Amino acid sequence: MIILFGLAGSGKGTQGKALSEIFGWRSLSVGEAIRQTGGYEEIINSGRLIPDDDVIKIMNKQIEKAEAEGFELILDGYPRDEYQAKWMMENMPEKIDGAIILEVPKEELFERLALRGRDDDKERESIERRFAVFDQNIYSIIPLLESKNIPIERVDGVGKIEEVTARLVEVVKKFNPAAAEQAQDVNGEEIENSYGE
Repeated sequence: MIILFGLAGSGKGTQGKALSEIFGWRSLSVGEAIRQTGGYEEIINSGRLIPDDDVIKIMNKQIEKAEAEGFELILDGYPRDEYQAKWMMENMPEKIDGAIILEVPKEELFERLALRGRDDDKERESIERRFAVFDQNIYSIIPLLESKNIPIERVDGVGKIEEVTARLVEVVKKFNPAAAEQAQDVNGEEIENSYGE
């Protein structure tokens, strides 16, 4: 299991899907899992956060389902905060091969988000608040991962999508040597050309 962290617009959703295709794993996005579960539309639309215990329950169910079907996992954006990370470190640290932080300069992220055109991406002040929350959360999550000797690597997220994918592939292989045997050739043309997540 690989945890993929990144700010909004960093490309983690696109890259998570690309890695899942290359390695034959499953990319599990916390946002998609919540939307599929349903019942949280009012909370999401109001800009509030879904309670941590609900997120943990939803994600744990998805993780168990994927494992029962024989899939390794790439977690996109989970754990989101210290509470969720503590739960993972107490209940499943042995399942985590490593964590990757996809790094992109914030000014470039503003440009990417402007191009994306979603309603929650239009206000710079709102985006900056989201960035500040991410920075605070990742600052608290990293020590928890390190306390369980889970390796963490920062990867440059700037460049063509396939170039970033190639960097990530090498890190995944390092974290999980068995993955090297499963990897398919990286073909940038097959990767959705979007920095949407």
